[in-house]
Amino acid sequence: MIIKYIFDRLFSLLLLVVLSPVMLVVFILHKIKMPKGSFLYRQVRVGKDAKLFRIFKIRTLVDDSELGGSVTVAGDERILPFGKWLRESKVDTFFELINILIGDMSFVGPRPDVPGYADKLEGDDRIILKMRPGLTGPASIKYRHEDKILAEQDDPLRYNDEVIWPDKVKINKEYYENWSVWRDISILWKTILG
Repeated sequence: MIIKYIFDRLFSLLLLVVLSPVMLVVFILHKIKMPKGSFLYRQVRVGKDAKLFRIFKIRTLVDDSELGGSVTVAGDERILPFGKWLRESKVDTFFELINILIGDMSFVGPRPDVPGYADKLEGDDRIILKMRPGLTGPASIKYRHEDKILAEQDDPLRYNDEVIWPDKVKINKEYYENWSVWRDISILWKTILG
């Protein structure tokens, strides 16, 4: 796993440098399209060994959006128009490269949960907390359009809690148990190809 850690640090630094002009353009557009509120959004997430950290994302929701809960569905009225594009293009995750650079995250791994969900992990399921959370992972690929899936449900929060989240835990455990450099490369490739 030391190779993974070194790769994460070096490649995140390279991408931050290469993508800095794109991030500047996104910042300017964000300020034009969404003049009220902050550009970056920071939220507490659970990382490796259950250590809490603050994730960096580009704000896509109205500033008081945390009042609506941790599950966001497609068409959610809290999503701002420019925010919708940021979410669909995954540009809102660009600044998670900072989390990777400082060692809170990895390129590949389970997405970091908010404390309420990570606290529900029991027994063998807690093994996924031995990994750094990732920008992408096998569960992220399977649930790439999670917001649309949730929007089709009568009770999105219940469906998330009873169907999607337990499936993600199962997928993330399988990823941990069968990790390899080649598998990470394959996951990154599938993420890029969409």
